[in-house]
Amino acid sequence: QVELMESGGGSVQAGGSLTLSCEASLDTFINYALAWFRQAPGKEREGIAFLNTNGITRYGDSMKGRVTISRNNEKRTLWLQMNSLKPDDTAMYYCARAQQRGYLTPPLQASQYDTWGQGTQVTVSS
Repeated sequence: QVELMESGGGSVQAGGSLTLSCEASLDTFINYALAWFRQAPGKEREGIAFLNTNGITRYGDSMKGRVTISRNNEKRTLWLQMNSLKPDDTAMYYCARAQQRGYLTPPLQASQYDTWGQGTQVTVSS
């Protein structure tokens, strides 16, 4: 069973930047689409960025243009570079691995991901 561990969260002022990291415990990381989601208190989990094994990316509307998702398979690491952060970006951020292999484009629904990290908190102050 692969495990995912996020890091890099913290407190930042509006307009600032953060880079989140997600490390996987097994090499099977490389065969699956990966994604970043977030969840704020009282809100549903929201997809932020998605990356397929063939390099195709998709971004959710809320942070599109302000985030970049990338991966390094040798290091078994997924990143999320976040810029121009806003107080509304305050949430717990999770990385996730797709439930199945072989997607032509990265799946966009949380239900299509079955392995999740514990999350890393991002707090943006005004």
